[in-house]
Amino acid sequence: MGSDSSDREPRILAFAGSTRNGSYNKRLVRIAARGARQAGARVTVADLADFPMPLFDADLEARSGMPEPAARFKRLMVESDGLLISSPEYNSSVTGVLKNAIDWASRREEGEPRLAAFAGKTAALMAASPGALGGLRGLVHLRAILGNLSVLVLPQQRAVSRAASAFTDDDELADEEEGERIEGLGRRLAEVVAALHAAGVPSS
Repeated sequence: MGSDSSDREPRILAFAGSTRNGSYNKRLVRIAARGARQAGARVTVADLADFPMPLFDADLEARSGMPEPAARFKRLMVESDGLLISSPEYNSSVTGVLKNAIDWASRREEGEPRLAAFAGKTAALMAASPGALGGLRGLVHLRAILGNLSVLVLPQQRAVSRAASAFTDDDELADEEEGERIEGLGRRLAEVVAALHAAGVPSS
């Protein structure tokens, strides 16, 4: 469970809602993670490809419990104070792999409080998309999902359009000002989590 201690660095989990090699959103969230580290956070960057979860199935859960990859990913969420999420947009919404990870992580296990992976967490959202809106429509849905799971979602967010040409060969954003804004989003999350700790607000 995330700690409410105010004398340690914020712990942030950063990940993209994609398993694709070369994902624009994986590149984007790493830039934001750098900003969070610059602000003093301890950041874990996770790749959903390393957590191959079956589609959520209540019968499977009843027979076998939570699958091991889902349990590992959920543990990372439980131990975090903040979430940096870069969300691709599929057909105007979030990806299936992201929604499935959220569904598994929301399941309550014996001995833990309700929504242990979400309640009291703070999240910052971003997206990158080849389209003109940069994944903005999917962020609307993700914001609603996380809000309903008791996550405080920062009002600041970024959506990078024309993603196929937005990145350099070394995975930086070609638009340096946009890169600074993405880093700033990571810094902002770290600062908000640190301020909440200082005020004695527990992360879960």
